Amino acid sequence: MKLLVINRIAGFLLLCTVLSAGVFAQEKNDAIKAFNEGVELMKANDPGAIASFENCIRVCEQVGDSANDIKAKAIKVLPDLYFQKAFDLLTVDKKIEESLQASKQALEVANKYNDTKTKESTQKLMVQAYSGMASAFVTAKDNAKAIQAYDSVLMINPEHLPTLYNKALIYKGLDNGPKFMESMDLYIEKLKPTGDTVKIEQARKIARDYFRIAGGKANQANKLTDALNQLNNAARYGADKNVYYQYASVYNKQKKFSLAAENAQKGLNLETGKPEDKAKFYFELAEAQNNLGKKTEACTSYQNALYGPFVEAAKAQRTNLKCQ
Repeated sequence: MKLLVINRIAGFLLLCTVLSAGVFAQEKNDAIKAFNEGVELMKANDPGAIASFENCIRVCEQVGDSANDIKAKAIKVLPDLYFQKAFDLLTVDKKIEESLQASKQALEVANKYNDTKTKESTQKLMVQAYSGMASAFVTAKDNAKAIQAYDSVLMINPEHLPTLYNKALIYKGLDNGPKFMESMDLYIEKLKPTGDTVKIEQARKIARDYFRIAGGKANQANKLTDALNQLNNAARYGADKNVYYQYASVYNKQKKFSLAAENAQKGLNLETGKPEDKAKFYFELAEAQNNLGKKTEACTSYQNALYGPFVEAAKAQRTNLKCQ
């Protein structure tokens, strides 16, 4: 018999039968007999203990007030037995769906008898079961069912942070931007009261990078309005040098040169790497300065852009501007 149930009936002895005669006494003896059978079955870890204690409670209700003490003893242990059944199905037999069905029964019994402790334990077990189910669906690439399983977790515990995070990652993998944003925003919001700034920043970076990359792809495809929308989404999650670079590139293409120069400079301010790391920012800055008629500044920026893939274009522009 499991320790959890043993603790519940610690100090319980087999009940003694009523010695007086009559129908009333016989009915009470039937309740005592059912209780004692339940105790013995429970000691043997026999699932039939549940039926015995339920029978005991039914008989006690027929007897009335004089059997209330017996009924109370049976009620004290019955919800735990239902929980133990669900627990064993999950952890020993590895039968997730059967465990969930048993857990639902355990919840009904716990609610019926106002057993808060068993209710909480059962809910935690169900979260564990649904999480395991979701992980299996993710491995099988059945994302729709994985999301359903995660939603079942959140119905039990809306504050379950790992589920909120994993659900967001599924939407990210599906390239469903709106749902990814919705899920990640909820995860970040729920994280804030914990004060875990490391996890909050990690989540923001994942979201920022996702939308920045989407914005960069749209920019390359010359879908500039879409690119700006994606970059605006990225910017919601904090400042980022590469987001500023993409902004500068898009604004130059849109001939919004002041905005391009502003964002290129913001990116430069955040870039602390080598000169070659700064080249892309200087090139976009130079393009904006050139179109704004700032020849001297543009020549200097093109000079600073003479690295990597920007060398030839920067040289050509310096030649065109007759830079010294």
